[in-house]
Amino acid sequence: MMKRTNSYKGYSLLFISFMLCLAVSSQLTADFYSKTCPTLLSVVRTQVQSAIKTETRMAASLLRLHFHDCFVNGCDASILLDGDNSTEKFALANINSARGFEVVDAIKSAAESTCTGVVSCADILAIAARDSVVLSGGPTWKLLLGRRDGLISNATQANAALPSPFEALDAIIQKFVNVGLDITDVVSLSGGHTIGLAKCSTFNNRLFNFSGTGAPDATMEASMLSDLQSFCPINGDVNKNTVLDRNSTDLFDNHYFKNLLNGKGLLGSDQILYSSDLAISRTKSLVDSYSSNSQLFFNDFANSMIKMGNISPLTGSKGEIRKNCRAVNS
Repeated sequence: MMKRTNSYKGYSLLFISFMLCLAVSSQLTADFYSKTCPTLLSVVRTQVQSAIKTETRMAASLLRLHFHDCFVNGCDASILLDGDNSTEKFALANINSARGFEVVDAIKSAAESTCTGVVSCADILAIAARDSVVLSGGPTWKLLLGRRDGLISNATQANAALPSPFEALDAIIQKFVNVGLDITDVVSLSGGHTIGLAKCSTFNNRLFNFSGTGAPDATMEASMLSDLQSFCPINGDVNKNTVLDRNSTDLFDNHYFKNLLNGKGLLGSDQILYSSDLAISRTKSLVDSYSSNSQLFFNDFANSMIKMGNISPLTGSKGEIRKNCRAVNS
């Protein structure tokens, strides 16, 4: 009986050891491609650099793709999948808005030429987002890689998961909490709006009849309001674009937060970080801190990007390594 017990204990220890090793092996790592594709980072950097040189705005577009991917079923490149209107590309936050897919295709092609069948589209999004920030003057961070690509893309899930520029602060915070992120992540990642553009349709609700009041949003600075009312008139073209960060269009810096202090946040979801009632107890102090300390913002943004990039990744034998980022292999 003693021998059977010892044998059982030995088996249990081996099983626990195996499971621990399996858990460790399924984690994202900084050296994931060190042997299978050692030149991957330089390959991606070259493609991203070329894309931004062609169109500066592409940096913001690639950063946004990674963000919108990770919030829906984790960082699995599901946003890249083509299909009918049930896929994530047709979610309200993405349709006629998410962009940069051709750049991802070019990166994937270059990666496949260098290391065939090795690099996931999900990891490409993570690397391209980091490079986009760095090449725009922002911080770098330790890239953790080893994601695999998902097989499903769902617009309904994306509509439920992705924060909207029209939502209240508590609703936005809850969507971050739902994926394991906190208030610091809400504010620091919102700082990604220091680069990029937004359509009139994403903020014109603030310009004339805000929340049914018959008046503009009182938190918007007067000269900015006047400019935007002319740029986005009632019944005007809602697809016209303007800069998210006035007076600091393409540079990744803390100017976005300085704007919030002065009522110059473009989206409602930007300005509520400082001007809403809830902001006083939840986010206002962080906006103040970031506006006066760019290094603090950079540090927190980098840490939040690492956290966001680790939302429910597919690893090990889960998912697949897509041959084409727009379609599952089968």
